[in-house]
Amino acid sequence: MPKTEIPPGTLVMLALRVLQHGPLHGYAIAQRIHQLSSEVLQVEEGSLYPALQRILMKGWATAEWGISETNRKVRFYRLTPLGRKQLGSEVSDYGRVTEAIQAVLRTA
Repeated sequence: MPKTEIPPGTLVMLALRVLQHGPLHGYAIAQRIHQLSSEVLQVEEGSLYPALQRILMKGWATAEWGISETNRKVRFYRLTPLGRKQLGSEVSDYGRVTEAIQAVLRTA
């Protein structure tokens, strides 16, 4: 199956969503998105880590160093209350845009 890129503007929302259930390191975030999308969405490192940095800078998550299940030093990202609020906003906005696009596709 060919790789499918994540639609522009959705990576932050997807990362926040997978962090909702607890802290994860970057590679685990990418794997979880891939897994939950039935292996359709492929998160590239070159996109993920800048998105995670933006999430940190906006205060939507915190990060601390730890050891992964493969015994590597990694940063674990944890959603903040502000991040939970932002996730709700992003999901709402995405739903509204998706409905509008569907309306155009149905009626055009």
